Amino acid sequence: MQQRALLLSALVAVAQAQQAGTQKSETKPSLTWQKCTASGCTDQSGSVGIDANWRWVHSTSGSTNCYTGNTWDATLCPDDETCATNCALDGADYSSTYGVEASGESLSLTFKTGSNVGSRLFLMEDDSTYQIFKLLNQEFTFDVDVSALPAYENNKAGAKYGTGYCDAQCPRDLKFINGQGNVDGWEPSSNDANAGVGGHGSCCAEMDIWEANSISTAVTAHPCKEAGQTMCEGDNCGGTYSSTRYAGTCDPDGCDINPYRMGNESFYGPGKTVDTSSKMTVVTQFITSDGTATGTLSEIKRIYVQNGKVIANSASDITGVTGNSINSDFCTAQKEAFGDQDVFAQYNGMSGMGEGLEQGMVLVMSLWDDHYANMLWLDSNYPTDATATDPGVARGTCGTDSGKPSDVESASADAKVVFSNIKVGPIGSTYSS
Repeated sequence: MQQRALLLSALVAVAQAQQAGTQKSETKPSLTWQKCTASGCTDQSGSVGIDANWRWVHSTSGSTNCYTGNTWDATLCPDDETCATNCALDGADYSSTYGVEASGESLSLTFKTGSNVGSRLFLMEDDSTYQIFKLLNQEFTFDVDVSALPAYENNKAGAKYGTGYCDAQCPRDLKFINGQGNVDGWEPSSNDANAGVGGHGSCCAEMDIWEANSISTAVTAHPCKEAGQTMCEGDNCGGTYSSTRYAGTCDPDGCDINPYRMGNESFYGPGKTVDTSSKMTVVTQFITSDGTATGTLSEIKRIYVQNGKVIANSASDITGVTGNSINSDFCTAQKEAFGDQDVFAQYNGMSGMGEGLEQGMVLVMSLWDDHYANMLWLDSNYPTDATATDPGVARGTCGTDSGKPSDVESASADAKVVFSNIKVGPIGSTYSS
């Protein structure tokens, strides 16, 4: 059992010079979300748009592929700038190509549809603008059904065509960054027929509200030196895609709460306190020191609601680490107990994360597999060469030989996740206690 659903907030940059194609029309699926106050919640009309990395990229003069499999066309894309001039991102067939279905307030993502694997979608304010959330002194709530997830300035494309993704791993697998092709230094992946790694990465603060499958879950804050999007160079990006993990200007590890990793093996999963065999409501609160939207982020709190019952997040069972929410004391103690490098504190920890939340973030909803670490960091023993009984190593019940994308894609192609009832509002306004 290996598929993973991911729901996170990330600041998305504005690209600079990307071309838009006209071969396919772009009709985004509508998705309703709610804005809440102490008096109640009101519907907001939105839509979802698929990330540029999943889109057809072809010549501006016709339909010749600029990118096939995991390789760029050398004639159309001899370098980054020429590629951005010669190539266009086009519209998407959301349902038939990507397995994306939206109805009212509900969004369903299917893992594998034809030859396509996974998807990454942004919540849109309108057809060409990302919906920005400023979450200080707010809470973000959604329903999720993971029961069908096994566990094994010249910008012509822009938000409309899903450009501008960034996160704290400073991903280098993006085809376009800051309006340029990521062609220079591109190396096709050895184990992913559709991906590769280029000479540039795209960094920004990242709030992982929901990384989960049906047996493990984590909520993780990743601050950066610069909260907003920046482009990095090669291995100096750090993160997952570089040879030196901590070489960059973001915290690739973050400060996380995974109930299993924090010592509670009976909290999350089928038939457990939070029962993943049925739908649940997930509430994440971003509490400030003075209770205002301009205060300093002091705590990130998780609450679940299921079958009419409000469930507090499980408390840490690790010696020396107390509490059930992300705050400065918890994060410092966790890093010490687990023997992890405290890059979280290096990038100003909670206040650094708060800078990203204050600036504004875009909601990203995705379903994916992991060609770098088989997602063992979520639900297995990780690092795999560590002793499983050491604090922080055990993160779930999956074996260290599990999670290979080839296995996942063949055995669980029909896996899916359903996100619904997205709500944003002041603390205590989005759910019934």
